[in-house]
Amino acid sequence: MTDGIVRVPGERAEEYRRRGWWQPRLVTDVALGSAPEYPDRCAVVDAGHRLTYGELAATVEAAASRLRRLGIGRGDPVLVQLPNGLEYVITTLALIRLGAPPVVALPALREHELDHVLSVTRPVAMAVPLRSSRFDHLAMAERLRERHPGIRMLLVTRADGAAAGEGVPVRADLADLTSLTLGGVVPGVDAPGGPLHAADEAPEPPGPRDNALFLLSSGTTGPPKAIPRPHEAFGHVIRSAAEVSGLSDSSVYLAVMPASHSFVLGHPGILGTLSRGGRIVLDSPDDPRRTLALVEREGVTHCALAPAVLLQWLAAAETGEFDLSSLRVLQVGGARLDPTTARRVREQLGCRVQQVYGMSEGLLNFTRLDDPDAVVDETQGRPSAAGDELLVVDESGREVGPGETGELLTRGPSVLAGYYGEDETNARSFTADGHYRTGDLVRLHPSGNLVVAGRVKDVVNRGGEKIPADELEAVVLTHPGVRAAAAVAMPHPLYGEAVCLFVVAAGPPPAPAAPTLRELRRHLEDKGLARYKLPERLVPVESLPLAGVGKVNKVALRAEAARLVAAERAARR
Repeated sequence: MTDGIVRVPGERAEEYRRRGWWQPRLVTDVALGSAPEYPDRCAVVDAGHRLTYGELAATVEAAASRLRRLGIGRGDPVLVQLPNGLEYVITTLALIRLGAPPVVALPALREHELDHVLSVTRPVAMAVPLRSSRFDHLAMAERLRERHPGIRMLLVTRADGAAAGEGVPVRADLADLTSLTLGGVVPGVDAPGGPLHAADEAPEPPGPRDNALFLLSSGTTGPPKAIPRPHEAFGHVIRSAAEVSGLSDSSVYLAVMPASHSFVLGHPGILGTLSRGGRIVLDSPDDPRRTLALVEREGVTHCALAPAVLLQWLAAAETGEFDLSSLRVLQVGGARLDPTTARRVREQLGCRVQQVYGMSEGLLNFTRLDDPDAVVDETQGRPSAAGDELLVVDESGREVGPGETGELLTRGPSVLAGYYGEDETNARSFTADGHYRTGDLVRLHPSGNLVVAGRVKDVVNRGGEKIPADELEAVVLTHPGVRAAAAVAMPHPLYGEAVCLFVVAAGPPPAPAAPTLRELRRHLEDKGLARYKLPERLVPVESLPLAGVGKVNKVALRAEAARLVAAERAARR
């Protein structure tokens, strides 16, 4: 381990380099390699703004220089929690280019999740929007900055320009730092009185074995954990994922899911498309009709969606008013896609479905574009990258036979060797020979692809967002009106699963009153819990059912939650 990063053992690392899986290139070189050859080709489209490869490369370089003049240097992590947009793309690439690894965080994360991330990664700055989806990100960032004094500044969309001492801004405006007007002056940064000057000697650039960025785990076992991604390893993931996705210089990739998710950022996503000389179109999933109009206008060929958003697309496309003939590949991941919906995509949208089962920890599995329809409908793919190993084991750690269900273990040139600064978690999450315990239950399909059967741990999968039950229950128990609580998955028509919370009220007998769903959701939000983790049904009970040696009987509770949903649906008919 060096500086909190667990490294792949030397012998295996040298094998990965010898085989060409790990190459001595920076992620920014992989992503912007087309700029010198095709400087006038369109690279990114966002809300009417268009950047060519030449403009993107120059803007990234200028932003990296301006960030350095703010005092951010090589090895300084910066938390980036920005919505899809040019500012996100430029800021992330500029930090990678500078050697200041961005910690890319979903905009939906709140204080409860970010506190742990900040404690572990210790960033020197945070890049946040002023507001997003009616949430005050700046206020949250200010509160977090008080608890984490290592955060020296906030990089904010439309900041107020407040400054403190020796020209170092407390807040800097991202719109200025990532200005599309190349050569423009950033007040307090480019001025002679700033903390650094243009004439200062440029620092040594990062190397391919340095950490390029931090991804965050999906949080299935508690708060998200930081995943260090060295340039050479992440580059291998980007290149291999772009290859099996069929990306080329004629591809137009729509980034509509949060771009801070590894699926959309580099699996293959934005970075993979740029590495092939294609074009990126940035949007949000808020309005499927607007998005489908964008597909038609920009000639989108590739897009990655979670099943919940895909269902919204299908509903919006039923009118037949959009020309979606440019669509070639629709990648679906984050949750298992059912065969009926996969067939609907082919029939209604006329494009190829590509199921993707992957993780920010590195392993990516794709169905192939030439797999038979039945295989695409029923499986979640096989490794995209050469060298990635799969092992399916039972509860005792013994390998199971083909077609048998067990936990998936993996290692290889794509897979992390350890979470950042998480010694206890790493001891549980990795075997002695370096295999990562994914916590996913899978079985091997006769095609050689994997079929994902569920999770070893107790997790609710809400439209691809993983909600660990034990984490949610712990926060619920901070409410004074709750004595005991159990969270389980219940069927949901849009998200597949949602949280049903069973609560035992605290209070004086004989009839203690549990909080209402609205009261409890407000309490959880006040505690800093992300909105997607909030329960959508609350069931007061006198006691929780127990099984075995006193554990809560979640099987019985899931059955009761499903019964309540079915009864409610029947009553509506």
